[in-house]
Amino acid sequence: MTSSHSSSLSPEELTKIEQDFDPEMSFRQFGPILTLVVTFFLVTMSIYHFYASGFGLVRELVHRGIHISFVLGLAFLLFGLRRTTHGIPKKLIKKSYLHFQGIPIIDIFLSLCCVGAAMYLPLLPPELVAERVGNPGRLDVIIGAALIILTLEASRRSIGFTLPLISIIFIAFAIFGPYAPGALKHGGTSIAGLVNHLYLTNQGIYGVAIGVMAQYVFLFILFGVLATRIGLGQLFIDLAMVIAGRFSGGPAKVAIFSSAFMGTISGSSIANTVTTGALTIPAMKRVGYPAHFSGAVEATSSTGGQITPPILGAAAFIMVEYLEIPLRDILAAALFPALLHYFGIFVMVHLEAKRLNLRGLPSEELPSLFRVLKKHLLTLTPLIILVYFILSGRTPDFAAVYGIIACVVVGFLQPENRLNLYDLYQSLAVGARNTIAVGAAAACVGIIVGVVTLTGVGFRLGYVVVQTANDIANFFGNFWPLSIFGVEQLALFFSLILIAIACIIMGAGIPTTATYIILVAVAAPALSLMGVEPLVSHFFVFYYGVLADITPPVALAAYAASGISGSNPFTTGNTAFRLGIAKALVPFVFVYSPALLLVAEGFSWQTFSITFLGALCGIGLLGAAFTGYLIKIMPTWVRWYTGFVSLAFIAPGLNTMIIGTILLVPIGFQQLLSRQTSSD
Repeated sequence: MTSSHSSSLSPEELTKIEQDFDPEMSFRQFGPILTLVVTFFLVTMSIYHFYASGFGLVRELVHRGIHISFVLGLAFLLFGLRRTTHGIPKKLIKKSYLHFQGIPIIDIFLSLCCVGAAMYLPLLPPELVAERVGNPGRLDVIIGAALIILTLEASRRSIGFTLPLISIIFIAFAIFGPYAPGALKHGGTSIAGLVNHLYLTNQGIYGVAIGVMAQYVFLFILFGVLATRIGLGQLFIDLAMVIAGRFSGGPAKVAIFSSAFMGTISGSSIANTVTTGALTIPAMKRVGYPAHFSGAVEATSSTGGQITPPILGAAAFIMVEYLEIPLRDILAAALFPALLHYFGIFVMVHLEAKRLNLRGLPSEELPSLFRVLKKHLLTLTPLIILVYFILSGRTPDFAAVYGIIACVVVGFLQPENRLNLYDLYQSLAVGARNTIAVGAAAACVGIIVGVVTLTGVGFRLGYVVVQTANDIANFFGNFWPLSIFGVEQLALFFSLILIAIACIIMGAGIPTTATYIILVAVAAPALSLMGVEPLVSHFFVFYYGVLADITPPVALAAYAASGISGSNPFTTGNTAFRLGIAKALVPFVFVYSPALLLVAEGFSWQTFSITFLGALCGIGLLGAAFTGYLIKIMPTWVRWYTGFVSLAFIAPGLNTMIIGTILLVPIGFQQLLSRQTSSD
């Protein structure tokens, strides 16, 4: 299997799979005239953001307003009323609506309304805006309410019902606060007061979420599109083939490495699954992996892209704003947890290959390292420049701007995947188009965050979670072996479980970045009350939000992989969750031992070494328990015992590692005896 080999599915079929499982990519089709117009505005959007972030001096509110006007205005053109038909059904158009180039006139009108409502406030003199905060006029309330409604609808069209529905619940909570139960009860607010907070202040739609999208995320998404266009993605796949293709179960290991590499330039689980899975999934099936396992390996590996530096989806940039620490510290904190995730997948893939006696790929199907580097090495330049500027302490937007410039220069100079002006024009359009859904989600999240800051519901929910965890701890603390732990330790443990469950539920059907922002607002306060430092709590909720992409019943990345592998989606999702079990355990590790995040408080190399080594051993043993194979096939009781022993290693600390090592002895004896018996 070389880079010239193609998937058994056509590019059109792969695009269809991505659109079916990723609502953010479900764009509707329209006529040639409107295609030209929309493409022009998308390219204009890219050029504006490149200029404003790299070289311009645009007032913050104006910059955010322009970004929102582009995002919401284009959302009503790119996404139809009903996603399943990519627009309003033809019968309904003919009977009830005038339409232009396949788009109802009403959508064009709503698009213009978005631009007007988004730019109304930024174009007012700053001193006039300051006077109206807390005392909005009637026109302010009308336009603000219109923008809130348009934001909800644009978000519904681009990412589905879940996030707008949550936003509506929060809006109702803000207005009907006096009727809320227990600790959630508050004084409530009027519609004018709510619109004032969500529209006229920087705590709502024009808040941190949309600011980060406009300043940082847009540029990094554009960088990823350009880097892929000039061949960096293909280089990653070829390098993964060289590194891992020849070993036992080679294609599955290629999927892990290529997805990890792709994660450095793309934060989309589904896009990574389709891009790398088009090559790796058919190869895995060809060497003998079951279809559902092949899809699960690719989905789990691709989901890891969202926790892989330097992009981390878009969450890294939100953390920079919230925690007020340099991006390089965020990336340093993310490095070793990401390695543990991929190590967990690698162990299970390797043991599964040994259990099934699977071969690697023959040498004639593997690319030559020399030819790969000769053909694509220049394409690494933009990524090197990007990482260099980040590590040197430059701002993320500065690094992204020069990374984009490097992509364009390399694209025009290199003989392979050469860019021309038309390619650049189309890439700018695709980059902007890929930001529309996440931008609409960010504006919608601004509504939720605004309600949280207005009502203080985050700390109220934190109090409820802590009280519930304390009640559970007091109950179970009376039973052995939990009685050996203190109530505070048990309360923290049960708080983590409750928050993890909430994160996974919230992450079902909501983009990861939006999930993270919401959970930081409503769940992180609970961890803060338990004494968990902010960096750790942010990473905890982020990791469990990402886990939703491979957690049934809404495991979108796994379902996309099943579309390529031809396997049962639910079975693929269950297998993907099993393969990604390290991602579910690692957050508990760094809560109890923050040294794993490198830049957390109280870091020391000794503590880090013990924690990381223990996590490696524990995740490896857990992989063996789930696979049912270590040296030989394990009986059921050995698998359960191995899973229990793995927890002793995962729990950070030298004492638990010593206990785990002692408990490991019977497993070693059983496996060696089994091997000796089979050889006889």
